[in-house]
Amino acid sequence: MSPPPPPVGAPPVAPPVPPPVAPSVAPSIVVPPLVVHADWGSNPKKRWVCVAEPQGDGSYHVSAPEPVGEATTLLHRLTHRRGEGPVLVGFDFPIGLPAAYARRAGIEGFRDVLSALGEGRWDRFYDVAESADQIGPTRPFYPMRPGGTRQAHLTEALGVDSMIDLLRACERRNGTRGAASSLFWTLGGKQVGKAAIIGWRDVLTPALRSPHVDLALWPFDGSLHDLLASGGIVVAETYPAEACLHLGLEPPGPRWSKRRQEGRRAQGDRLKAWADGRPVVLDLELSALVEDGFGPSKDGEDPFDALLGLLSMLEVVLGHRGEGAPDEDPVRRVEGWILGQGG
Repeated sequence: MSPPPPPVGAPPVAPPVPPPVAPSVAPSIVVPPLVVHADWGSNPKKRWVCVAEPQGDGSYHVSAPEPVGEATTLLHRLTHRRGEGPVLVGFDFPIGLPAAYARRAGIEGFRDVLSALGEGRWDRFYDVAESADQIGPTRPFYPMRPGGTRQAHLTEALGVDSMIDLLRACERRNGTRGAASSLFWTLGGKQVGKAAIIGWRDVLTPALRSPHVDLALWPFDGSLHDLLASGGIVVAETYPAEACLHLGLEPPGPRWSKRRQEGRRAQGDRLKAWADGRPVVLDLELSALVEDGFGPSKDGEDPFDALLGLLSMLEVVLGHRGEGAPDEDPVRRVEGWILGQGG
């Protein structure tokens, strides 16, 4: 598709800046024949996927984002698309559970409980609570809709002191960006709970249960290097606000907004400068989208995020950034991590 021309009087694109100096990190021995990032939402129209494939000259070719399509078949489609070798797939929904909640619910490991969610003891896990009295360790998502709801309902029912306790370590505010939203609070523009439900229930769990899909979850199943060497599908978590930092961009906020075309357009030269400093080639359609700011609609945020997440993943795959997950038991067993954060 061809992007519309920039509107008359649009602000000029910010001047290019050199990509950040990368840490000295040994590149991965395994080069995935497919690196994929899916920007995810509860609405199917807000799910976009961006794909990178290696070329004969050692570079990665990045295609323009496209709709995800049917969520339940995504991993199967990627398996057929890759040919031989591993696939690295990033999703921008949480993959892991807050440690404080896991202790309260008697969960020792996310990897083990994920395939059980929605059945037996956990049969109501994905049913978002409509009232405070329905919330509990086996039904932690709340609320179904606004009106008379308070975050205190959630913290009291789950037996924690504050909403901070319902954040994983990788989601908390750090020196470069603000905190993410809690997995279990399902209201507001930053909420990710309903998107995570769809991702866990319709994508990850069926793949874990299927004998035809070789799926590994990073970092629960091992280091990124070892998982890629296994040759299957490796799933990792991403976060667009974090991805901006990996690419040398300022996180969105008061200075620019991902929901506005001029904000996205202003990042174009920075993204191209990053690609010029890496063996990464943006195809012609994608380059036009980047220069245009992904169109005038606020929905341009979704394919834009799909691209940000993919380039951040390539920064790790190409060895310019470490995978980042600390070697700590709660992270590796229960909470998980955002790929590249702290790397």
